[in-house]
Amino acid sequence: MDVIERLMYFNLTRHEATLYMALLAEGKLTGYEAAKLTGISRSNTYTALAGLVDKGAAHVIEDTATRYTPVHIEEFCDNKIRQMQEYKLFLLEKMPAAKNEVEGYITIKGAHAVMNKLTNMIAKAEARVYVSATAAIIEQLRPQLEDAVRRGLKVVIITGRPLLLKGATVYHADEPSRQIRLIADSGKVLTGDFADGEASTCLYSGKQNLVELFKDALKNEIKLIELTKRK
Repeated sequence: MDVIERLMYFNLTRHEATLYMALLAEGKLTGYEAAKLTGISRSNTYTALAGLVDKGAAHVIEDTATRYTPVHIEEFCDNKIRQMQEYKLFLLEKMPAAKNEVEGYITIKGAHAVMNKLTNMIAKAEARVYVSATAAIIEQLRPQLEDAVRRGLKVVIITGRPLLLKGATVYHADEPSRQIRLIADSGKVLTGDFADGEASTCLYSGKQNLVELFKDALKNEIKLIELTKRK
């Protein structure tokens, strides 16, 4: 995902994101200059520049010719995040009460969706987190795992390369290829293959028989690691 695509997550169109990048690089531009610089048609340029102003990404400088200047990227992002937090609180208050989580086996596809689920499972855990994954995946989850340790949770990690995460219990084994397993509070499990893009596919469930199966598997893996160390 490139810079333009990430800007589009902040409610900018592709034309608006492209023009915003141009404004950041140049400092200020007229509509004519912006169109010439980016190759976007004059009509689309003026529409997109007006959109940037409406969305808080640019300001208008009234001079001999109307120019547009960008809002600093950090300020723009902070404003959007603050606004989204306000919208979140509003929606939490106004939305119908959620029913109990659907029981069964749920398939989660795509690296982004899988990482979001892993992050939320760790964030919502109240007592313990067990995770077995590659060192690369553990590094992506480090902020959430560190937060879990700070909250007093028991955090147990099985991974392939040496890892220092203060307060967590870490076991080193053979790098577990792309497979990931996570158990939260002995009540939820996520397991499957993690890869870039849409190749990631994981199974998520609160079924107790599956949770117990994976708890036993992780316990046996830990015992094997400890026995190997003693030799």
